[in-house]
Amino acid sequence: MRAIAFRRCVAVLALAASAPLCAQTPAAPPPVPAHSAAECQVWARELSFARSVADHDAAAFAAHLRDGAAFGASRVEPTRGRAAIAERWAGIVEGKAVRLEWYPTRVTIGGAQDVAWSSGPSLFEDRAPDAKQRYAIGAFHSVWHRDADGVWRVLFDDGVAPRPATEAEALAFRRDRPTACPQG
Repeated sequence: MRAIAFRRCVAVLALAASAPLCAQTPAAPPPVPAHSAAECQVWARELSFARSVADHDAAAFAAHLRDGAAFGASRVEPTRGRAAIAERWAGIVEGKAVRLEWYPTRVTIGGAQDVAWSSGPSLFEDRAPDAKQRYAIGAFHSVWHRDADGVWRVLFDDGVAPRPATEAEALAFRRDRPTACPQG
């Protein structure tokens, strides 16, 4: 989930460290539906957004945000605006304490052809060498808007709080990452 602020990510990972670990077999990923060409454009943009964090590229991260974007959209006080979101996410983009990865598994465009919804899993990795709970898995939900220049940018973002995850689940997250948008 991309919408959790850096400090909250660290707090969640600290809480996860106190949770008991269970040996779990990772569930098979759900089937991925076919997407239209326009939905695949948003899929590619979502991957580009995730890559901006993986590459620690703050400018590229900010370029994926709409001017009036709201992150943590379901919260009473979401983070609003490109500059405020970029500032709040600076630690996550930097990636020193927490590594965040995500990818889409669903993209939907409805009647408004300039609005899209995307969702998928997210993986948090506590980068501290002595981390008791290294991984946590969550999910994200984003609403994209195609601006007048034809570029898709995130308008709203939120997600599901991460839960503790095993190393096997983290490996499955990475293994099950789609390599291309499934077009219909």
